[in-house]
Amino acid sequence: MIQLLRSHLKNYRYWLLGVLVLQAVQATASLLLPSLNADIIDNGVLTGDTAYIWKVGALMLVVSAVQAVFSVGAVYCGSKAAMGFGRDVREGLFQRVVAFSAREVNLLGAPSLITRITNDVQQVQMLVLMTCTMVVAAPMTVIFGVFMATRQDLGLSLLLAVSLPLLMIILGIIVSLMVPQFRHMQDRLDNINAVLRGQIVGMRVVRAFVREPVETARFHEVNQDLTDTSLRAGRLMALMFPTMMFMMNGSTIAVIWFGGQRIDSGAMSIGSLVAFTTYLALIMSAVMMATMVAMMAPRAAVSAERIQEVFDTFSSVAPPDEPVTEVMERGRLELRDVGFRYPGAEHPVLQNISFTSLPGQTTAIIGSTGSGKTSLINVAARLFDVTSGAVLFDGVDVRDLDPLVLWHRIGIIPQKPYLFAGTVASNLRYGKPDATEDELWAALEVAQAVDFVRAMPGGLDAEISQGGVNVSGGQRQRLAMARALVRKPEIYLFDDSFSALDLATDARLRAALAPYARDATVIIVAQRFSTIMSADQILVLEDGEAMGLGTHDELLKTCPTYAEIVESQVGEGVAA
Repeated sequence: MIQLLRSHLKNYRYWLLGVLVLQAVQATASLLLPSLNADIIDNGVLTGDTAYIWKVGALMLVVSAVQAVFSVGAVYCGSKAAMGFGRDVREGLFQRVVAFSAREVNLLGAPSLITRITNDVQQVQMLVLMTCTMVVAAPMTVIFGVFMATRQDLGLSLLLAVSLPLLMIILGIIVSLMVPQFRHMQDRLDNINAVLRGQIVGMRVVRAFVREPVETARFHEVNQDLTDTSLRAGRLMALMFPTMMFMMNGSTIAVIWFGGQRIDSGAMSIGSLVAFTTYLALIMSAVMMATMVAMMAPRAAVSAERIQEVFDTFSSVAPPDEPVTEVMERGRLELRDVGFRYPGAEHPVLQNISFTSLPGQTTAIIGSTGSGKTSLINVAARLFDVTSGAVLFDGVDVRDLDPLVLWHRIGIIPQKPYLFAGTVASNLRYGKPDATEDELWAALEVAQAVDFVRAMPGGLDAEISQGGVNVSGGQRQRLAMARALVRKPEIYLFDDSFSALDLATDARLRAALAPYARDATVIIVAQRFSTIMSADQILVLEDGEAMGLGTHDELLKTCPTYAEIVESQVGEGVAA
């Protein structure tokens, strides 16, 4: 937690310095009041000096006003620092997460990342706020309060030497027991987010298979687990305040008991006893305030560890130290002996893949499920880095190229298209914010989406739900294609994007795409050979290896794997 606070609070050091100064003044003012009250009792009330009472009382009012003003100022400065800290941490986490490759996102988990950016940041932010507004003044109050109490009566101060260390030891033990419980609580919160997120996203599947009772039981299990962990932590927290109040009341009784005896013997005045009792209350209250923050500290420490874990995780797709920002060619994609292996996997997903795709040329990739087609698209777009070989864009290794230069020139249509909450137009303009309506309609025309978009209420201004769940799978796929077409990139990567389309729509879309993207490099991953048979070259994959590269007619003669795919689909009527 120290590392996180040091790195993100340094921009607010002047606000924190203001908190220290203002809290020091208000703590000093609060500690002066009991002494002034003792003077009123001893020198005003007992002697009947009304003028002295008015004079010292007025001074007490001034001191109280100073305390209030500086206390408000301290809270303001602390709030500025804490809220700014939370904003900066959330922004830093978001920037780090969006820079992650799919490998890091899968490693940490999307539900956990959401929890870390929201709940975990809130825990640490509240700790900073409570520390600035309550804890900063606590050690000042304890140290100077003990000094002021000792000035009132040295003998009674021995009670503080016993009660304060005992209280701190007991509270320290309770806090140490709370730390692992809060760590478990954050893990359980990740689990409940993961289950809830999966159930909401997969609601249609749950209902289609009548799995509501099973999913309800799953949610109940993780919810109960979180509840049990929270209760264990809550029981420990519940011990703190009774312990605090017991020690405070016990100490007060002891002070009054022994103080009364000292007053009776003439060793102590009534005013000093009242002042000492007030100092005891202030000291114990300061400890109580520190205790309240101590209750938050274990959970915030766990949250800080989880946040720092994200900051300490670096993307496996890192930008080069001296990136190439300009390329001489346009749209030339070359793979040289490309190999790729997922971390921890026994066998590579891709090995020894080589081909070149030029502008105006269509390259198709076909193979059985699990043959590595999507992985090949991912390494071509540098969503993953190859583990051997090289991917070259316009003659430059993509690992030496500025990622923004590469991604601005690539339009990828993923196998599972995703639409953002907004309108049809806002989704289409995602890659080109200044696109005109004519450009949007032209892209929709090519994607065979004009008819259903015109039929939607509002047309281009029709609402799209998060994930595009309010349109069909085929419509979602065509809108995703139109989104890429609007950008007019140099390279189009279609990752099995035609599978959700019927054969007639597939044929019309490919016919319209040819003139629209005639100057671009087009790479198509497909399951149906009818989608790719007119491609300039077809790469056949099997178990991550290239089994053949050529045209449709050439592969029928030279590649048994491709011939088997064609024969199986013709036999099933797929290409009819």
